Amino acid sequence: MHKTSGNAPVDLDPGYVLVDLSTRVGTLELVNPIIAASGTIGYGDELSSYGDLASLGAVVTKSLAHFPWDGNPGLRLAPLATGMLNSVGLQGPGIASWKSKYLPKLQSTGAKIVVSIWGRTLEDFQVAVHELSDAFESLSALEVNLSCPNHLDKKTMFAQSPSDTQNIIESVSRHCKVPVWAKLSPAVANIVEICQGAVEGGAHAVTLVNTMPGMKIDMGTQRAVLGAKSGGISGPALHNIAVRCIYECRSNFPDLPIVGVGGVMTGQDAIELMLAGANAVQVGTASFLSPRSTWKIVSEIAKYCNENNISRVTDLVSQAHTSE
Repeated sequence: MHKTSGNAPVDLDPGYVLVDLSTRVGTLELVNPIIAASGTIGYGDELSSYGDLASLGAVVTKSLAHFPWDGNPGLRLAPLATGMLNSVGLQGPGIASWKSKYLPKLQSTGAKIVVSIWGRTLEDFQVAVHELSDAFESLSALEVNLSCPNHLDKKTMFAQSPSDTQNIIESVSRHCKVPVWAKLSPAVANIVEICQGAVEGGAHAVTLVNTMPGMKIDMGTQRAVLGAKSGGISGPALHNIAVRCIYECRSNFPDLPIVGVGGVMTGQDAIELMLAGANAVQVGTASFLSPRSTWKIVSEIAKYCNENNISRVTDLVSQAHTSE
């Protein structure tokens, strides 16, 4: 049953609390399917002034490397007609600094914590896992960012082959004591083959999908808007790409835990990803438009379920496949 806390801005009609919003991503139990996505809520408790983080399914930190990283030159963000283009470039304080400065604040919220990691090489991922080893007891999962399209050194950040995906996930999984989620890119020839690589590497779940590479040119200067030229498209423009990727992977991996992400602006957007096969759903760009979006989307899912006589939100998962 869905419960709201004192500071969570979720205003549910009393009738809507009848629906069971709990779900699972593999062995991880979530109070509801909505997860705050990496890169959109900071490293710690930044979003907590807008609501109770513990009342969300989980929160995913901004991607961290084992080293500090300055990110890309500005301009880093640009609005699009149907979303946003970003090229932050994985700026971060490094894992050691994050553990001392941000982790205690995030722990104090009671939220389920998923840490996102990235690296330029296989060894970078290995070191990142090692540096997190003394924090595993505080973590619910580890999301491996294999697919950020806005890092300047794209050759070392874009796992586009099944073998690269398998090697990285295998290396991380070997030393990780929490479930490993592989975050995959939609900008590949065959998402199912990449997903297969993640599964063979030992991923406990896949996160589908990361942003799509894109570019915007200013009509006045006739030059690229972003400092790094290209970046990642997120928001509504990405949504139906995510639906397709999730649907295809669910068709080929009936039992694989899937976390859906891509252009989720409303409860119905989240439900569409679940119908395609997602067990839980991350909300990203919507939080830039309104920091209360995650809680609002939880409310909208509950309303939809009640109005359609759905007593458990998990009954929605993969329903788009049932008529095949």
